[in-house]
Amino acid sequence: MEKRRLGKSGIVVSVIGLGTMTFGQQADKEESYKIMDAAVEGGIDFFDTAEIYPVPSSKELAGLTEEWIGDWMQDKSIKRESLIIASKIAGPAHGWFNPPVRSDKAAIDGFNIRRALEGSLKRLKTDYIDLYQIHWPDHDMRALDALETIDDLIREGKIRSYGLSNETCYGLMKWLSGADAAGLRRADTIQNNFSVNNRRFEDELSAACLAEGVSSLPYSPLAGGVLSGKYNAGAKPKGARFSAYLDGPARQRKMASRFFNDRAEENTKAIMEIANREGIDPVTFAIAWSKQHKFVASTLIGVSELSQLPAHIAAAEITISEKVMAEIDELTSANLYPMG
Repeated sequence: MEKRRLGKSGIVVSVIGLGTMTFGQQADKEESYKIMDAAVEGGIDFFDTAEIYPVPSSKELAGLTEEWIGDWMQDKSIKRESLIIASKIAGPAHGWFNPPVRSDKAAIDGFNIRRALEGSLKRLKTDYIDLYQIHWPDHDMRALDALETIDDLIREGKIRSYGLSNETCYGLMKWLSGADAAGLRRADTIQNNFSVNNRRFEDELSAACLAEGVSSLPYSPLAGGVLSGKYNAGAKPKGARFSAYLDGPARQRKMASRFFNDRAEENTKAIMEIANREGIDPVTFAIAWSKQHKFVASTLIGVSELSQLPAHIAAAEITISEKVMAEIDELTSANLYPMG
């Protein structure tokens, strides 16, 4: 599988990465092991997790995904250096979501970064994490409070590189300029939602990434599974995340309606028609589209059962023609921001 560099770091990863937020909710431990086995066999060497996984997050389950990954590496005698592992510290407790960690007092200052990292290292049964990421931002705090600690952790060998997630262009530049001013290491990656149903990353962030040498790690390339077509015509497939979210708490219902609505369905059907015309599975097609952008290092996939994985991995070997990419550009320009 093709490898690409993370930012300006020395780390290179497979062009398809394995997201693991389903491990512990949609996928039980046995199925999670099978998925990780098959991912490695398929050429994936980049795993992404977080201290609050699985999703939906809860105090009872937070950290379970990291624990299972650590168990799998130990049980399967996986050589730690053979994998690039990324994890995340939860964002601040105030705001849109209060993460179920550190007694509802999560923050991204130096104190919390060290506490969070210690927990992740213990659960993953490793002494270092390759890429450590801020799960979501706190724009009101001093970036230097986190930057100094992150720089120290890199010097100590506990992390190799760091990145941001769910960040704005302002936030990205704030972190980069703060690091430059203090003579500290820069962020190498940004992990944001990006798919053919959600192209907002291209408004500003893609240009910033290319100019500043920061790599994008798109998550949700299938727009939460919507681009597979499984929710078309109001379908609510059993076991699917948004099937559960549509009947869940208000925050989950709001998220589901953002990912799947009339405009998103319209766009999805049009993209599926193109994929089918080209003889490519719509799942494979959507992931291949994502990885075909210069600012992307690795597109993060996620599955809840082993049978879904082959179509995802197949995208690594697919190149969509420039003509078809231009056709998609024209299509999405006419239906701008179907996810709002």
